[in-house]
Order: sequence, then structure tokens, then C-alpha cells
Amino acid sequence: MTPQVETFHRLHAEGCFVIPNPWDVGTAVALEQMGFKALATTSAGHAWTLARTDNGVRRDEALEHLRQIAGAVGVPVNADFEGGFADDPEDVAANVKLAAATGIAGLSIEDSTGDDEEPLYPFDLAIERVRAARQAIDETGTGVLLTGRSEGFVVGRPDIEETIRRLQAYAEAGADCLYAPRIETTEQISAVVAAVAPKPVNLLANAPFITVAEAAKLGVRRISTGGTLARTAWAGFLAAADEIATEGTFTRFTGLPNVDAVFGR
Repeated sequence: MTPQVETFHRLHAEGCFVIPNPWDVGTAVALEQMGFKALATTSAGHAWTLARTDNGVRRDEALEHLRQIAGAVGVPVNADFEGGFADDPEDVAANVKLAAATGIAGLSIEDSTGDDEEPLYPFDLAIERVRAARQAIDETGTGVLLTGRSEGFVVGRPDIEETIRRLQAYAEAGADCLYAPRIETTEQISAVVAAVAPKPVNLLANAPFITVAEAAKLGVRRISTGGTLARTAWAGFLAAADEIATEGTFTRFTGLPNVDAVFGR
């Protein structure tokens, strides 16, 4: 294992940590300098830099993005590897091996299909995909930490019982960490934590519904922000640009940070 992979595993052993999501090298370096112990990529944030919607990035583009982010920082980087860029478990395994070679410390595999009619992979196939990712990582010998994601609350299937059933199955299939993005009630969070214990749980904080201290008390081990940090940056940019385009004024150009100073100038 690399030092980053070893550190990433230790972070998941106890306590609660925040793993924010940069969308390029600059934001990754800035977050590392702020003292965050680990980072995670965001498929949405990356896609927006290419003028595409979430899930619009191709596999090879994602792999290069992972190399750039992991190579720019010294802390562990977790890869938002979407659905493994394949349907078939064997193809997922092949792609996971490619991802593991980019320098990342962890990666996630989700169970959403991108099909509005059938937004989640069938239960048994979803398990096989996680199992294939687990085997692929083991064959690389990298020790990359595997997160199993169930996307029901993202794709319009907000069934907590089915979500828990899937997360438990992913844990049994070899996922090291479990993640159900967009659960947001104390009851849901506590239920997921209890259901997959002692394995750690990642919580998505994409709205101000919880604090780090509150999540820690519920037993959450890892808190990510998904594409929401990128959205906050886009909010400021779009608002300022819209003012210029519609009003011809520049009132938002005040109180701005010295970005050069972030990078040592």
C-alpha cells in the first residue's frame, strides 16, 4: 500500500472526518492547504468544467482527471468512479484496475443505470458489480478502499428499506465503506449506520441539514460534499456574470480573495 492508501484506511477506522470534493487541481491543492485529511473527486464538478452534465465524462477523461488530482496533492484521494463506466461486472473490474493505477486511495461504485425506466441495476447484478470491483482491487494489490453506493434517493426511488438491503449486500460483497447519497434525516442516517456496522458510512452533506458534530454523534465516519462546493463556486460566477450582462454593473467585484496568495504568492 502507498502511504496515502494506508492513511485512508486509518481514517476509516475511527472518528469522523470531512472529505470535500475538489473539481480541478487548483481546488484540490487549496483544500489540502486548509488541512483536510483526504479529498474526493466529483463527477458532477468535473463534468461542468467540460460544459457537460453529471455522468457526461468518458472513462479515459475520468482516469486522466484522477491522475491529475491524485498527483497534485499528498493526501488520500477518493475517486467518484460513477458506475465503473460499464454494466457488465467483468468490464467494471477491468475499469477499476485502470482507476487503481492512477494513484487514488479509494473509489466508489454506484448502482444507478442512467435509465429513467429502470434507474437501479437489478439487485443481484448490482451485487456482482461490487464483488467484481472488490476482486479487481485485490488483484492489483493496491489496497484501494472500496465504497459501495446505493443511489435510490438520487434517482427517485427513496426507499430506505431497499437502500439498506442493498448496502448490506454490498458490504458482504466486499465494500469497505457504504454510502447512500441524499439521505438526510436523523432516522435514515442512524438506520444506515446501524445496518452496516461495523463498516463505516459516508454521508453526503449537500445542504445545511446537519453539522459535522451531529453526524459524528450518529456514527457517521466520513462526510463528503459531492458537487456542492462546485455549485457554490458556480453560484458566485453566474450571479456576477449575469449582473454584468443584464445591468452593466460590477457590484459583486468586492471583498474578493487573493487567489495568488493561496498558491504561495
